[in-house]
Amino acid sequence: MANQDIETKTDTSTHWQRFAVPFEFPVCFTENLFDIKNTTLVDVLSRLEPKKTHKALIFLDEGLSKAYPNLITDIAAYVSYQKDFIELVTPPIVIPGGEKIKSDIHFIEQMQQTLYDFRIDRHSYVIAIGGGAVLDAVGLVCATTHRGVRHVRIPTTVLSQNDSGVGVKNGINLYGAKNYIGTFAPPFAVLNDINFVMDLGERDKIAGMAEAVKVALIRNAEFFGWLEKNANSLATFKKDAMATLIRRCAELHMHQIGHGGDPFEMGSARPLDYGHWSAHKLEGLTRYHLRHGEAVAIGIALDARYSVLSGLLDAGKEDRICFLLEHLGFKLWHAALEKRTHEGELELMVGLQEFREHLGGELTITLLSDIGVGVEVHEMDTELVLQSIQWLKERQEV
Repeated sequence: MANQDIETKTDTSTHWQRFAVPFEFPVCFTENLFDIKNTTLVDVLSRLEPKKTHKALIFLDEGLSKAYPNLITDIAAYVSYQKDFIELVTPPIVIPGGEKIKSDIHFIEQMQQTLYDFRIDRHSYVIAIGGGAVLDAVGLVCATTHRGVRHVRIPTTVLSQNDSGVGVKNGINLYGAKNYIGTFAPPFAVLNDINFVMDLGERDKIAGMAEAVKVALIRNAEFFGWLEKNANSLATFKKDAMATLIRRCAELHMHQIGHGGDPFEMGSARPLDYGHWSAHKLEGLTRYHLRHGEAVAIGIALDARYSVLSGLLDAGKEDRICFLLEHLGFKLWHAALEKRTHEGELELMVGLQEFREHLGGELTITLLSDIGVGVEVHEMDTELVLQSIQWLKERQEV
């Protein structure tokens, strides 16, 4: 009879559901991660359940496996020594690296099938060892399998150790659009081993430094000054200098994500994408012959000059920025900057619209009002962009 007392209403009403979920994950800096006496990995795996042998599956960047032919053997020895804490369900699985893995969704399906076949559950671990593209792709697999399995990132490039690896994004390219399919899903842990970086080729070492220059320019003038002061050591890849650059850059990225008020980018502002609106387009226009960091360096220089031309930044500071980038080994010109569509429109300006569509909301571009101080604008003047491109072209012709 009590149920008959419930009154049927047709009124419109709204019930707000609110809850907060804290996210935290360790970012560890170490050397010789797979030395049998180094407990960093097993300590991380055991942090929630210390008295348990943890089931894990490893995906390994193909380029890294070729550069380190003994790495799989070293991992096997490590797992054997630490068998009370970690159990590999299968030997490390080698997957393509670079943009190849991000440009074919078939690889995502293959990895998801592997997780299914080995019964990887939400308390198991999927460990990705490799560059940023591999971390992005494996991260997407982890975020979408069982609605989220534990993902441990082991970045092996400067770019992934100081930037993408410590972030909360995952994704792959689709329909010709960079990171069109993706998620915001924090990793379980990030383990940075400086020795992987030291064995990279020169081009990859240089490329990763662009993100350090970027974050210094928008957030920390003191760090920019440190980069200038230590440019010689960085240009010759001194280990201590490289380790400091990576750690400080990672810290600044982590602070922005954790304390900037918008970790999952629900708003329109994207300060960490300074220099990226043109960089993303340049990567595609060059069919990814330009590394991400190389394109970002050009984008930084372009936006620095644009900041001066638009009256935001004092003249001369763009030269200071470009000089640092060039000292580190970057070339700040590529012919793709001048490429136009069949209709005669500058491809970069098409990229600007694509950038806005990808991010959503109002067009918001970060420029500079000073070194260490980013400022948001909501439009870009095509004529000033053209003048900035011409300025870069004239620089390389001198």
